[in-house]
Amino acid sequence: MHTPVTIIGAGLGGLVLARVLHLHGIPVTVYEAESSPTARSQGGMLDIHDRNGQLALKAAGLTDEFRSIVLEGRQAIRLLGRDGTVLFDKADDGTGESPEVQRGELRQILLDALPAGTVRWGHKATGVRTLTEGRHEVTFAGGTAVATSLLVGADGAWSQVRPLLCDTTPAYVGRSFVETHLHDADTRYPATAKAVGDGTLVALDPDGNGKWFVAHREKDGTLHTYITLTKPQDWFATIDFTDAAAAAARIAEEYDGWAPELTALITAGETAPVLRPLHALPVGHRWDRVPGVTLLGDAAHLSTPNGEGANLAMQDGAELGKALAAHPDDIETALTEYERELFPRSAAAAAAVAHNPTSQEVIKFFTEREPAGI
Repeated sequence: MHTPVTIIGAGLGGLVLARVLHLHGIPVTVYEAESSPTARSQGGMLDIHDRNGQLALKAAGLTDEFRSIVLEGRQAIRLLGRDGTVLFDKADDGTGESPEVQRGELRQILLDALPAGTVRWGHKATGVRTLTEGRHEVTFAGGTAVATSLLVGADGAWSQVRPLLCDTTPAYVGRSFVETHLHDADTRYPATAKAVGDGTLVALDPDGNGKWFVAHREKDGTLHTYITLTKPQDWFATIDFTDAAAAAARIAEEYDGWAPELTALITAGETAPVLRPLHALPVGHRWDRVPGVTLLGDAAHLSTPNGEGANLAMQDGAELGKALAAHPDDIETALTEYERELFPRSAAAAAAVAHNPTSQEVIKFFTEREPAGI
């Protein structure tokens, strides 16, 4: 295949696609809004599933590199009630199928596996338009533009490429995360570190009021927590998240009466809590075939966090890359085959978390499967 592929977005899905294309000798360029690979934090822990994420990395020829960054012991999971009572506790015995890695380290493996210059940093897409004969033009901040015969939107929830295919936009799902970090927790917050355990902690309220959170043990004793509140966006707008102490105190009020080793995950950190409103595309989101363009990852099927997002994005990238390699002289056949499998695969994953879960559903989710990274 000699048609160059233009990818918008250097997340995990876009980079897996670029790597698979590179292995098949297909020219590819990735345009990324961030100014460099280290321009911002790349998030926390990811569990990489053997049924999709690991298969994608195998297609990218990076299984050994992936295994080298696995954090041993992090598949342990513990469920606690609001009073600190242990509801479920499972150690990592090494037989789990979803090992944990740091997202930033996984992204760096993918970047290192691409030829220099494949990723063009500091290219924020600001608009797209259709040209003729299946070609499209992407405009970047600063006024530069690129025209391409094969455009892939791997640019996340608020994709600039998606409007070429449909007018659907993500909607707020009714709840948000507030993200916090405790550093050097084993030394500075031993009771909280003990409560979290060796891997993932899920703390929940059995009253089913939409209050629960997930904490991950990351490297160097860092505890990374996602606090869940089922509130309208207007409620969060009343909180000044630039005032770290006040914001943490206000969030902690919603967890009044919870065990102090748990509420410390909200109030004890030195960094400001970060609001993460949750949005999703409709379950079963799809589009009609448009020549020369497609989507992957959150751009295609954004859903509420369920441990599948990164895995599905990488699977999308691998499957699209293989389809293009299998049909080097027929782009539309490749894209049609890719989308035929993409739509039901992503719909099934999104349907599992399409509503606000009850506490019993949260317990079932974590006890009947491998622990999932947010």
